[in-house]
Amino acid sequence: MQKIRYNSPLVQIILLGFVCFCCPGMYNALSGLGAGGRIGSDVYLTDSSNAALYACFAVVGFFAGSVNNTLGPRYTLLIGSVGYVLYSISLWVYDTKANAAFVIAAGAILGCCAGLLWTAQGSIMMSYPEEKNKGKYVSIFWTLFNLGGVLGSLIPLGLNLTSSGEGGVSTGTYIAFVVIMIIGGLCSLLICKPNSVVRADGTGVHMAQNTTWKQELKGVIGVFSQWRIMALLPAFLASNWFYSYQFGLNALYFDVATRSLNGTMYWAMQIVASIFLGQVLDYAKLKRRSRGLIGLAITFVVCMAVWAGGFVFQLGFDRSYSNPIHWTDPGFAGPFVLYIFYGFTDALYQTYLYWLMGAMSNDPGMLARYAGFYKAVQSAGGAISFGIDAVHTDLRWEALICWLLVFISFPLIAVVTWNISDTNITVEDFVDTDTTGSVSSHYQEKNEVSHDSQA
Repeated sequence: MQKIRYNSPLVQIILLGFVCFCCPGMYNALSGLGAGGRIGSDVYLTDSSNAALYACFAVVGFFAGSVNNTLGPRYTLLIGSVGYVLYSISLWVYDTKANAAFVIAAGAILGCCAGLLWTAQGSIMMSYPEEKNKGKYVSIFWTLFNLGGVLGSLIPLGLNLTSSGEGGVSTGTYIAFVVIMIIGGLCSLLICKPNSVVRADGTGVHMAQNTTWKQELKGVIGVFSQWRIMALLPAFLASNWFYSYQFGLNALYFDVATRSLNGTMYWAMQIVASIFLGQVLDYAKLKRRSRGLIGLAITFVVCMAVWAGGFVFQLGFDRSYSNPIHWTDPGFAGPFVLYIFYGFTDALYQTYLYWLMGAMSNDPGMLARYAGFYKAVQSAGGAISFGIDAVHTDLRWEALICWLLVFISFPLIAVVTWNISDTNITVEDFVDTDTTGSVSSHYQEKNEVSHDSQA
């Protein structure tokens, strides 16, 4: 049995997953409760805070790849985690002091920090694994990350189990979130530098040394000249657009205890979806392009079915709905199943996009720029969608826009998938992992396999 090394991709992805389990995972649990346990009069405040969050996220995301490539993923993750702690504290303070300005300011700061954290996360997740395991490692990360949402939703579910459905989230809930987020941020210091990571196939993670800010900014601008990234713009824009609608729906249609149950299952279904799609995308008996097209077809069919059902459901009520239901009420099952499948489709869609970007390069510097650009555009979409929700747009229009944006993105995703290669490995990727001079044989064996797979 092969010994698992601390500097192996598997250990590093697990550590990364734990950091995100504690920080954005716990944030997702709060958001799933109607964006921090909001009640009727707080909708405008919450939407304003989220609009500020995603707007700042979008701006910082464009440059976050350069920050990550300069500071390294370890410190980029650490800085990024601070915003999650501050935002949870702001919600706690608002519950006791009703300080709305603090919530909005904390949302903007979180947007800046999240841009850094998610860029570092994307670079690690897409560049550290072997090519044959990129789908698997995306699913491992997504599982650990969404366990944060699952367990984070269980906290308020237990604390608010006897709630009448008319209150917010208890003080104990916020304390638990803040403590967990601080622990997660400190764990980012355990992440290895890219150049010290060695994969099981003998390849290393090579990152350019001593890059200047000027070089990094040129690299950011260079992303705009890559047609594959430009083709994925609609997908990037759509990938978080639906959160304002889905979380708002959860807050409007269900009481507070049931929102927690829904949140638990929403994130649990994301785990199921990412594991399933990861297995499809890493199926070794097919070429990478074939796996990608099959995975894309599955994602398309599921997304269209779920959003079609969701739009039909939305035709039955509007924002004036004032009878939030409990899980014991008649008619709970259908909306509950729909809501948790919203989580399933989210994971399919984002797992696929991460895998596809990972199939475009193995260079951690380039993938950091991809991840930063992805999160920037994704967050711009989120800012717009929360802004639309803040002015009380008809929920039917919100649902339809979400559905159409996802639908429009698929033809362009298919074009990019069709143009991916079977491997991006070069001889420079191989490192001497022992003292026997076996690097060249490692490369020879791998090169033979690569040629066979393309024959």
